[in-house]
Formats: sequence, C-alpha cells, structure tokens
Amino acid sequence: MKYAWIDTQRSAFPLPVLCDALSVSQSGFRAWQAGGTQERKRLTDGQALVLIRTIHQEVRQAYGARRIHAELRGRGYRIGLPRIERLMRENGIRARHKRRYKATTDSRHSLPVAPNVLDRHFAPEAPNRVWTGDITYIATAEGWLYLAVVIDLFNREVIGWSIKSRMTTDLVLDALLMAWFRRRPEPGVLFHSDRGSQYASHAYQARLATYGMRGSMSRKGNCWDNAPTESFFNSLKNERVHGVRYATRDEAASDLFQYIAVFEVP
Repeated sequence: MKYAWIDTQRSAFPLPVLCDALSVSQSGFRAWQAGGTQERKRLTDGQALVLIRTIHQEVRQAYGARRIHAELRGRGYRIGLPRIERLMRENGIRARHKRRYKATTDSRHSLPVAPNVLDRHFAPEAPNRVWTGDITYIATAEGWLYLAVVIDLFNREVIGWSIKSRMTTDLVLDALLMAWFRRRPEPGVLFHSDRGSQYASHAYQARLATYGMRGSMSRKGNCWDNAPTESFFNSLKNERVHGVRYATRDEAASDLFQYIAVFEVP
C-alpha cells in the first residue's frame, strides 16, 4: 500500500516529496504511522466517512467501495465492505465512470500478420514466457501524446514503455528495447500484440527475430485477445488520467511515468 511504500523510502527521500509523488497527505501518513491497537482502529461512522473521502480524493475519485475497502484494510483499519457501501451511498460518493476511447490500431495495411498463438492463455507459469504490447493515447493542450507498453503476463508487470508525440514504429520499438534490456530473456519469449501497422512493420518483426522472440497477434477487431494490456490501460486512464487537463505533453509524460514507475513496477 502507499503508506507502507513511503515508510520504506523515508531514509532516501524527504516525506513531502514522497507524499507528493503518491498524491497522499502528510497528515494521513503520520496518522497511519501512529498506528495504534486494532481496537483503536475500529471506526465510528464519522471517522470512516472522513477516511473514505480522503482516499476518494487521493485517487481522484477513481475507487469504488471495494477498492476503498481494500485500501482501508491495507492501512490497518477494521471496517466491513457493506458499511463502506452504505456510507458512500448515503453521502453520494461514487467512483468516476470510465470513458470510452477510440482504438489506436490501424490494421488497414498489407503487411504480414502473425497468428493468434497466445489464444487468450493469459497465465504463463514463469516470467519471460509471454510478453504483450499495446498503445494508448492521452489528450493534452498541445495535442495527443502516445504511450506504448510491454507487459510480462506472469505478474502483469510493466517492463518497458515509451512516450512520444507521434504513433510511429519507433514508439513500440523503444518500449520493446527497454523491456529487453531490463530482462535480457532467453530466446523463445512469445510476444503478443494487436495487428496494427507499428507491430506488423518489417522493423518491428526484425527486432523480434533479433531477440529470438515469437510473434502472436490478436484477431482483427478483437481487443479481448489482449485483455490484460487493455486492463492496464483502463486502470491508468481511470486512476490517473480521467478528469485531468494536461497543459503540455511534458506534464502528461511526467504524470504517466510517475504512475508506471511508482505503482506498476515492483
């Protein structure tokens, strides 16, 4: 949880910096740090409501009752899910709804496409067996910003990413390069993506061959064939991006990096 991570980093960074990085209050951290016995952590409705509202604000209204319940339990508070649901309902506290985003896949090309080797087998038995990749986009006042990621399906860790102002082959190549340098896997990794022109390009397929990787691509128009990566993007958009107006691409890139580096990379 956020407070526990902050506690492990206190010797390396000032508390205000850590709290700002994770968008939590210093007073909230100190209250968590003070701890207390389990009896003391049993909450009145008023106390619970204050904590619910605090967490709801910290995560930019992204969490519903279940995730707020998990967060409170992680911070050591004893409170049941039905009680949280009741307090949220009675006080009009709701999770922000996800918005639909148009697809970034351009499959209207004549490049060769790989078969769907993965076939929705999303639970490999070890790291570096199956990697997935995809692209999403974020609006800024300066124009669109594009994010490409590489995820290891074993633990759903983001192991490579790239952020650019254009959705080119270099965007996905840089994400793959980062993942390869971080992991240096043995040959044989299955890499699954959509069938967009960036992933189907000769340059990208050549890079996969250089790394000894096998290609796999989703069926046309079927985002569920790459569901774990889509799920990560949904979480990113809902927890970090929705409701935020980025003035510049640099501001958005910094926020995306913070989310991936702090929350997604162990």
